[in-house]
Amino acid sequence: MVKIMLYSNIVKGTFIDRPNRFIAWVEIDGERTLVHVKNTGRCREILIPGAEVYLQFAPSPKRKTDYSLTSVRKGASLINIDSQVPNQVVYDAILSGEIKAFENLSVLKREVTYHSSRFDMYFESPTRKGFIEVKGVTLEENGSALFPDAPTKRGTRHILEMIEAVEDGYEGFIFFLIQMKGIQSFSPNIKTDPEFAKALMLAHSKSVSVLCYDSVVSNNEIYLNAKVPILLDQTRG
Repeated sequence: MVKIMLYSNIVKGTFIDRPNRFIAWVEIDGERTLVHVKNTGRCREILIPGAEVYLQFAPSPKRKTDYSLTSVRKGASLINIDSQVPNQVVYDAILSGEIKAFENLSVLKREVTYHSSRFDMYFESPTRKGFIEVKGVTLEENGSALFPDAPTKRGTRHILEMIEAVEDGYEGFIFFLIQMKGIQSFSPNIKTDPEFAKALMLAHSKSVSVLCYDSVVSNNEIYLNAKVPILLDQTRG
């Protein structure tokens, strides 16, 4: 059974602008309100003035804002932009047996250090052991998903470190979770970050497995949906 990640206290708003990576102005019930953005990526193609957005109301004395922006509507699609979600969605799906590549595991741990690296997950079965690095994807162009939406030296480093783990005898997986439904294919965003794309293609040639799934997204939930075809050598732009 699929585990569903739910949000509580969801409200609807209209996006106004984004002064920096961490905050945005959103109109909620006719009032201009400062909110936290749960994604430090650019998201420029979706966070545009007038966009329909959904937020979680979670007031706390420790927070500067009472709301966190979790999803944005783009056309007919609702895109989850919470960067903390992909790891949890994939972890829950593995535990539920929804991903064939990770069936019959005896161990599944999160945030595991290996040499100088910290991978999102470590797994074992009686015959296997390996690491999983999860990347959330929010960029869509003409039915195809792309990653990243901004240059990411950290993301490139994760891939190169995964190659090292595979060379040391572990299995390695780079798992892209598309935070929306209805995607036809996935490709590395060569135009935006050629170094990341180059590293991903190198990893594939070095026996690192690359997986991609899309998600079912509503204003208060997100869960794993289906495998998406991967086109690693697609040059864009």
